[in-house]
Amino acid sequence: MTLTIWIDDWQIQCCGQSFAPGDVVSWTLLEVDPEDYADVVGGERADEIDFREEHHGQGDGHAPTSVEVVSIAEVHCRYGVRPGATDKVNYPVPGTTVLVPVKEADGWAKARPDVSFAGYLVTVRRATDGPEGAAARGQ
Repeated sequence: MTLTIWIDDWQIQCCGQSFAPGDVVSWTLLEVDPEDYADVVGGERADEIDFREEHHGQGDGHAPTSVEVVSIAEVHCRYGVRPGATDKVNYPVPGTTVLVPVKEADGWAKARPDVSFAGYLVTVRRATDGPEGAAARGQ
């Protein structure tokens, strides 16, 4: 059985470690409300997200879970001020999602025209062994 994990770009940029398919990693996984991701990844893909990865304190009290990475997709979308908004805050623009399958996630993505890197959709399966991940590859 596979799970889909959302990883924010800033989570891995700040203090995450790179990972690739086949790596076993230990992540703190928190349940999500798919609606929170619908504008970023599209409604159908948002419904597939089971958890988000968290390592900045909000996961206190949640034990890390060992998972094996199966596949990784970068998520890019356009951001803009919502029509009629007065706060000038940029939000994901629905319908602008671009998914790019990648062989490794390190928090940094190649720039793409008209969209910005938002994070990763990672397909995993629960691991039976302990964390190996990028550390086992010498990274």
